[in-house]
This record gives sequence, C-alpha cells and structure tokens, in this order.
Amino acid sequence: MPEGVTSRTTGADEYSGGAVGITVFAGVLMILVGIFHVIQGIVALANDTFFVLGQDYVFKFDVTAWGWVHLIAGVLVALAGFALFRAAVWARTVAVILACVSILASFAWMPYYPLWSFVILAFDIFVIWAVTVHGRDIVER
Repeated sequence: MPEGVTSRTTGADEYSGGAVGITVFAGVLMILVGIFHVIQGIVALANDTFFVLGQDYVFKFDVTAWGWVHLIAGVLVALAGFALFRAAVWARTVAVILACVSILASFAWMPYYPLWSFVILAFDIFVIWAVTVHGRDIVER
C-alpha cells in the first residue's frame, strides 16, 4: 500500500485491499496500453508496409499518420497510468478520458490489426470500469 493512502470510508489506515488492487491494476494496464500504442506507432513509422489493409473499410488513413497518432496517444495514456498511482480525482478523470480516446483510436485502427485492437479495447474497458467503480476507495492523505 502506498504511504499516505487511506480508505475513504473509514478515514483510518485501513483500506479496501481489493479495491486498491483493482485500481493499481488499472494503472498498470494503462501503462501497458500506452506502451503498446507506442510500439504500434514506432512500427508504423519505421515500416509503413508492415500493416496491410485487407478489405475496403470506411476508415482509411495513412499508416504514417496513424503511427504519429499512436505514438502521441501512447505516451499520454502511459503518463495517465502513472498518475493513477497518486489516487487523485484529476488522475482518475484523465484516465477515463484517455481510455475513451484509446478506445476510439483502437476502433479506427481495427482494419489494420483487428485482434490487437480488440485486446486494447478490452483493456481500456476494464480501466474505465475499475477507475469509475473503485477509484474512490483510495485517496491521498
């Protein structure tokens, strides 16, 4: 348990271990999702022929532009994951907003790498659930 973090319900040094664990896991998942976006961005920038658009989809974008989008979004998502460890309200708000942005980017990226997009979508949905349901259980003293 990070020093200075207490349970909101008791105000004492006791805490809900499950809720804290889920929130910390959400932070770790956000960091991983950010790293995954950064890796996708680097691959798209380094080798724009690696990702192949199989069918004719509505979302057709230049792979190099997507590389920059994933790179920037990945850094922001990872930083939001680190901010979740501070247990601040602003960090939870930013985490939910950036997880939503990550969901939109993964959905639009689906024609290029469908399975990976679904994995990132699932991680982001878990992060939103964990932060909105269990985020209040820990607060910074």
